[in-house]
Amino acid sequence: MIQRMKQLLVDFWIVLAFGLAAVLLMPQANAALIGVEDLERERVKAMLERPEVVKGLEKFGVDALAARARVDAMSDAEVLQLAGRLDAAIAGGALTNEQLLLVVIILLLIIIIL
Repeated sequence: MIQRMKQLLVDFWIVLAFGLAAVLLMPQANAALIGVEDLERERVKAMLERPEVVKGLEKFGVDALAARARVDAMSDAEVLQLAGRLDAAIAGGALTNEQLLLVVIILLLIIIIL
């Protein structure tokens, strides 16, 4: 009985030592919330880095770096509104020459097969 009590006491101190070591040695996590506006701002900036967008901006005489600076200067509401407009523009899309050619070839194959 005394031997069992000694073993329980030793086990208790071992568990306590490991627990204390874990508390002291483990780094603390920093969990901060990321605002939706920050994500949208980064998404708009990423959109401005796309080559076709850079070409379009240059066509209108706007430097890509200046456009990124303008996005930084926008309010959160303006960024959300711009992100919504970009989503709508992307959803409409336009066919590239390769895609148009592929559609024509597929249509011709369907006509020949039927």
